[in-house]
Amino acid sequence: MMTAFSWSELRREPVYEDDQLLVLDKPPGISVMGERHTDSLTDLAAAAGEPVHWVHRIDKVTSGLLLLARTPAAHASLTRQFADRGADKRYLAWVEGAGLPDRGTVDLPLRPGRKGTIRIAGDRQAIRYDADRRRFELPESAIDRSKPSYESRTEFATALVGDDRTLLVLKPVTGRRHQIRVHLAWLGFPIVGDPLFHRGQEGRRTYLHSWGCEITCDWRDEPRSRFWAPPGADFLDVFADGEKPRLDEALGSLAG
Repeated sequence: MMTAFSWSELRREPVYEDDQLLVLDKPPGISVMGERHTDSLTDLAAAAGEPVHWVHRIDKVTSGLLLLARTPAAHASLTRQFADRGADKRYLAWVEGAGLPDRGTVDLPLRPGRKGTIRIAGDRQAIRYDADRRRFELPESAIDRSKPSYESRTEFATALVGDDRTLLVLKPVTGRRHQIRVHLAWLGFPIVGDPLFHRGQEGRRTYLHSWGCEITCDWRDEPRSRFWAPPGADFLDVFADGEKPRLDEALGSLAG
């Protein structure tokens, strides 16, 4: 079912705003920019007379924190930090299955796949888990170099483990397209409802949420600014079976 969005609704309760920056909590189901057949978030803003420049993109199916620059100067400063890994991001995801370690790192290079898809630069069967380093990785000999590949690293910690669902706090160290979604799926723990790896998901939500970001806003007095978009109960409690997720504990294990 297609949901109609309006700019007035999308920016009604901003996470933060000043004359340089607008921070929103984006609902799932609308693209940040470049949508072919329907309006994107930036299209709606421009049509409403409030043009903004996207600083980072979160996927159409992803909900949560989104930074939008209101001036060219802010846009240049903030996008540079995302490109240089100066932006410290956190995500939440419900994944299918259980059995991941309490915390770990997915260090698997990505490369283009067929028909514009993104995939791991190697065979799934070659992925190994180094328990001493808490790291999922490919041996150097197993990396496919037939096409350009890109370093991709995601850190994670478990916040709740159920019978067949796990809630993760995630820190994407690199910011590759679809990085979190591909990394988790290739480990055998796809994000619940992810249409990249499940057919027939139209009209359903994907359980990936952009939770927080720390970044330098050089026009503000404080050295670093932290923004958070807390998930609603429709996200946090949906697979919790009455248990309370250990968000603070998982978040703390990814500090730094």
